[in-house]
Amino acid sequence: MLHRLRLPASTLLTLMLFQSSMPVVAQQAPSTLSTPDDIQKDFASVPCDDKDRLVAVRALYEGAGVAASDIALDQHDNVENLVVVKQGASPERIVIGAHYDKTAEGCGAIDNWTGQVALTHLYRTLKDIPLEKTLVFIAFGREEKGLVGSKAMTRAMSEDQVTQTCAMINIDSLGLGPPQVADNMSSRKLAAFTGELAKELEIPFAHASIGRANSDSSSFVAKKIPAVTIHGLNKDWSRILHSKHDQVAKVNPVSVYLGYRLALAMIVRLDASACEAYRQ
Repeated sequence: MLHRLRLPASTLLTLMLFQSSMPVVAQQAPSTLSTPDDIQKDFASVPCDDKDRLVAVRALYEGAGVAASDIALDQHDNVENLVVVKQGASPERIVIGAHYDKTAEGCGAIDNWTGQVALTHLYRTLKDIPLEKTLVFIAFGREEKGLVGSKAMTRAMSEDQVTQTCAMINIDSLGLGPPQVADNMSSRKLAAFTGELAKELEIPFAHASIGRANSDSSSFVAKKIPAVTIHGLNKDWSRILHSKHDQVAKVNPVSVYLGYRLALAMIVRLDASACEAYRQ
């Protein structure tokens, strides 16, 4: 059974009322807002073998309403990234990413099936809403082998693509606690913006630096693209991640839900902001 995260009544009320506080553009499809129960369903079957992950990610996107023909594989010499694009009114874009690979130990439910579930629910919520900026949803391969997928993507970007990429939101390992920003993997301005927005929405939130760890946002930071990693770890994370204990039973669906709602608010706010707003 998945754990339940207890939240103050004021926080739950804020989350229920959040839709009314979003810009009008984001209120056009209220029925597509996901719930913790919706999110929990995507943990009924988590592929525990790394070779099965990419096919399972594709199935998640198809379940979220993506036509099979709109799912692309960005193939490089030693990695495959799965890409889904939601076209906006302008060529300016927001990248929303999460790695799909796992380590040899455990099932990779926290690290990082939670990221894949969050991304596909973000797509499901936003797919029919007209936005100014183009959204690029990407499932990175071989993050655990040294950020191979995200490095391949950023290396292939032209100067114009770098300029037109306004922000990158990376989701890596929700599921244990409220959302946090990994400061050592994130751009200063975008990390501060994330915390301010969480406070505005009354979503429990914290900043944290995770030792010498890295995630796919770092590949974008290196290109001077504003990027942030959102995780949902707690004090027990080092005993769970990259171990046999990273199993579905450890996933708290409300933690994943909070990460999804925070990222959703970020996308809506970034879509309405100038592309240069969060560059260092």
